[in-house]
This record gives sequence, C-alpha cells and structure tokens, in this order.
Amino acid sequence: MDNLLAYIPVATLMVVIPGADTMLLMKNTLSYGPKAGRFTVLGMLSGLSFWTGIAVLGLSVVIAKSVVLFTTIKYLGAAYLIYLGIKSLITKQILAVDQMERSADVPIDRRYHKKSFMQAMLSNVLNPKTVIVYITIMPQFINLNGHVNQQLIILASILTGLAAAWFLILVYVVDYAKKWLNDKKHQQMFQRVAGLLLVGFGIKTGI
Repeated sequence: MDNLLAYIPVATLMVVIPGADTMLLMKNTLSYGPKAGRFTVLGMLSGLSFWTGIAVLGLSVVIAKSVVLFTTIKYLGAAYLIYLGIKSLITKQILAVDQMERSADVPIDRRYHKKSFMQAMLSNVLNPKTVIVYITIMPQFINLNGHVNQQLIILASILTGLAAAWFLILVYVVDYAKKWLNDKKHQQMFQRVAGLLLVGFGIKTGI
C-alpha cells in the first residue's frame, strides 16, 4: 500500500508533463473535433496496454538490453513523430468539423477518427521512453517478494487510468477553448507550432 501511495504522484507527474501525446491530442481535437480527441486517447491507451502485455511477458527487459531492438524502436518512433510534424507543417488546407461533415462523402468518424486512433497508438508503441518507464520506474515500486506480474499490471493500470482521465479532461478543455481559435490564421499558426513541436519531440526521441 505504501508503494502505491508513493507511485501515484510519480505516475501523475509522468502523465501531465506535456509531450508528443499532448500535442497530438490537441492537434487532432482542434482539427477534427472532440470525438477525434477521444479516439486519440483510445489510441494512447492501446499503446500503453501493448507495452503492459510486453512487460508482463518479460519482453520489455529483452528489448531494453538489446541494442538493435531498442535502437530500432527508438529511431522508428523518432521518424514517425518527425513525419507527423512535417505533415502538419506542410498541410495548407484547414477544414472545420462542420465543413467536413457537409462536404465529405465518407462520414467524418470513418475518415478522421480512425486516423487519430492509429496515430496515437503508433506514437505510443514506437516510443522507447515507455520501455524505460516499465523497466526503470515501475520496478522501484514492486515488492520482489510478492507476485511481480500482478503488481506490474496494477501499476500499469494506474498509469493507464490516470492517462485516460487527464487526456479526456484535456480534450474537453481544448474543445472548449476552440472558440478562440475559430480564426483561420490562428488555426494555421497553431498547426505550424504543433508541427514544429512534434518534429522537436521526434528529434529529442532520436538523440
């Protein structure tokens, strides 16, 4: 119990510190609406669940110890974030959600929500820092005399739950603040800033 009480503030801090996930969530929510933001959150949680399964199987330690595997994941993740950032930088056309719903032949949920989900899931699956969390931070709160995998699942579930709560709140806040970004110039400016930050996070991941 003491371990959990000590872990929760650490896990909360890891979740709320702005990173690539935050920028991706804000970009998708502003571009495609709050439902796309929620699909982005779902993608993030799927990525965390993937790494939880990997950790329970003991493969996260194998990946961390393998220079080839870890470096491959590291550079793939960096390249993907840079790709998303450049794509955001060079995209000139910005459509509001209501415009897309009127003009799209395919419903917006099929065209953009799936895209938001996949972007977030891939961003998390290819994030080497998630591996570091599972092999360096979580073990500090695990009692080796107990059931290690069971404790790992509990710690991972707490992290996932905190992430879900925080990012869903962020979706609501961003959607509420969207009325100040209705101007096309403001939208384009944010899109450029988001693109630059995603490129920056990609470069930082690759270093």
